[in-house]
Amino acid sequence: MDHDLSEVDQEIYSCLNLNSPQSFFLFAGAGTGKTRSLVTVLKTFQDEKAQQLRYTGQKVGIITFTNAASDEIKRRLGFDSTFFVSTIHSFSWELIKSYQNDIKEWVRINTKKEIEELEEKERRGRPGSKASRDRKRKISSKSQRLSNIDNIISFNYSPTGINSGYGALNHAEVIKMTSDFLINKPLLQKIMIKRFPILLIDESQDTKESLIDAFFEVENKYNSEFSLGLFGDTMQRIYMDGKPNLGEGLPDRWAKPQKKINYRCPKRVIKLTNKIRGDQPQKAPEKADEGTIRLFIIDSDKDINKSDIESRVRSKMGEESKDKLWESSNNVKVLTLEHHMAASRSGFINFFAPLYNMSSDSTPLLDGTMRGIPFLTNQLIPLVNFLRNEDDFSATRLMKRFSPLLEPDRLEQSESAIKQIEKAKEAINEFYSLWEESSDPKLIDILLTIYELNLLAIPEVLKPIVQRTSEDLEVEEEGKLRDSVIEAWDSALESSLSEAVKYAEYISDESNFDTHQGIKGLEFPRVLVILDDEESRGFLFNYEKLLGAKEPSTTDKRNEKNGKETTIDRTKRLFYVTCSRAEESLAVVAYTQNVEKVKNHAISQDWFSENEIIILDS
Repeated sequence: MDHDLSEVDQEIYSCLNLNSPQSFFLFAGAGTGKTRSLVTVLKTFQDEKAQQLRYTGQKVGIITFTNAASDEIKRRLGFDSTFFVSTIHSFSWELIKSYQNDIKEWVRINTKKEIEELEEKERRGRPGSKASRDRKRKISSKSQRLSNIDNIISFNYSPTGINSGYGALNHAEVIKMTSDFLINKPLLQKIMIKRFPILLIDESQDTKESLIDAFFEVENKYNSEFSLGLFGDTMQRIYMDGKPNLGEGLPDRWAKPQKKINYRCPKRVIKLTNKIRGDQPQKAPEKADEGTIRLFIIDSDKDINKSDIESRVRSKMGEESKDKLWESSNNVKVLTLEHHMAASRSGFINFFAPLYNMSSDSTPLLDGTMRGIPFLTNQLIPLVNFLRNEDDFSATRLMKRFSPLLEPDRLEQSESAIKQIEKAKEAINEFYSLWEESSDPKLIDILLTIYELNLLAIPEVLKPIVQRTSEDLEVEEEGKLRDSVIEAWDSALESSLSEAVKYAEYISDESNFDTHQGIKGLEFPRVLVILDDEESRGFLFNYEKLLGAKEPSTTDKRNEKNGKETTIDRTKRLFYVTCSRAEESLAVVAYTQNVEKVKNHAISQDWFSENEIIILDS
């Protein structure tokens, strides 16, 4: 069957030769149809070469960035079992899950190391403080896990994040283990290439650096038997744990196809994004529309109503683009470059900020895999929703799956299974009475009630908090050597359930606001990009520096001199990703303390012409 392969698609397809495989890196900037190429090539492979794999029981491994992307590719390939399509976490577990003895030893060594680190902090800390008591609980919990390791028959892992019990592994452990095993276990390397002679990784620039390095190691050793295909664009790297400069310094034997035509954006947006990135310029199709872009600059030093300002921007964009649909917020996609801004505008900043600031690696919080988060998103919030909707069937089903009160062993050991079920119903009623006292109870109150009733299994990361006694709460805080994770959760749990619900909507792409992460691969007719340092509060990004209103810091200058990434580099990538979502027209709103500098910088960089810049007063 002819799937109309383009010249680039043909080059990729030729690499998937099972008798003479070749690895490749496809550079594909925004709007070039990267996923379309991936699916088109795989459909051709399905028609012409898949039978060869079926005879040998082998598969093509395809790693996608999200579950939604995985499901879409599976659907477009007709759910053909020749293709193993999954996220990186699922693929990693698929590789290592049979290595139970090795997993056991890895967990043993890693848990010992974690205990030693906690004990060292305890030795340096002040005895009797709240932080000390929290550390001791963590040491106790990890020591219990260590002492139970030999009794664990098998370790388990759920990519959805519902992992509990001593045999459960979390996301970070699975990724670390897979990287270590692929580097240090030659047998696993051979098993992987025999099972997956072709491995394709979509959005490879955001795949964990340690795993990418491990795959490179395998490819380098077995390149005559194994094809590693990377689809990506380093300018669209949005997570800090991705591999910087991916695609540079590849061996000459690698194919390096490029997709240069942007089918998504109008000509004027493509010209802007080419100027922003400064390399690998894209072209527009001959019949592409011209499109409209405008930069709106607002003096943030003045007393302004941002909601009113942005409403005026939409109205003005309707005039400038001759598109009345701009006037309705429902027809405009609002994109922010930083999560604090989205959290503030969407109403979950009190829950989000402490957890976001806790670590330099924010990826687990943003994709919902941070320890403790899946408990909220997959158990607590759904249970409350079922109770509110009087959906007893779904609530009971959730309880059967997660509640210690309805564990099979407990039901068998109880005098009467019916009485045990009644006890669970009473616990649910007592739990739900929290909403009679408060329309929006605090998360900490909800968790304490769950713990007291044994309604659901509290995640290990939150146990030190719910297990505190009244005496613990009276102890004066320690000034240093606190546990940053517990401290962050302490603050986050002071927020209400509604904030956690809004956070869950945000990471599920159900919010009115999106950031660069939420819109990866998506496109919208009308895009409004908001740049606002005051709301973003991020230390990794700075829009005033990007827009020329502030000078680069000493650290930025030093990093630039040493060839390292700067704040401006990171912010520019995010700016590129958001601007490149626009299919018809684009408005950029910049809140700044120096209007003239921003205007002059935008003109000098050839991002916007003078007649495309509008200064709005308060």
